[in-house]
Amino acid sequence: MTSKLQVTIPKAIAQRYGIEPGDEIEWLEAGDAIRVLPPAAPERATDVERRLELFDRATERQRRRQGGRRAASAERGWEREDLYVRESAR
Repeated sequence: MTSKLQVTIPKAIAQRYGIEPGDEIEWLEAGDAIRVLPPAAPERATDVERRLELFDRATERQRRRQGGRRAASAERGWEREDLYVRESAR
C-alpha cells in the first residue's frame, strides 16, 4: 500500500484473472474481508458453479475459525443445496 492508498496486484494473480494496466477493478466489502473483482468478474459471479465454490471456501474458512466445530444442518434448518436451484430441478 502506497502513501496514496494504491495497491499493487501480484503479477501471477493479475495474469490468472486477466487484469492489465488501466483496467478498472471493483472492491467489495465482504464481512471482515475485501473482495477484488477483475473486469469480467460480475459475469462469473452469477455462475452457479462459481457461487457454490465461493460458498464452500467461505464455509471452510468459518470451520477453521471455529476450530473444526460444525453446525449440524438439522440445527440451522437448511442445507447448502437449499440455497441454489439446481439445473436438474428446473
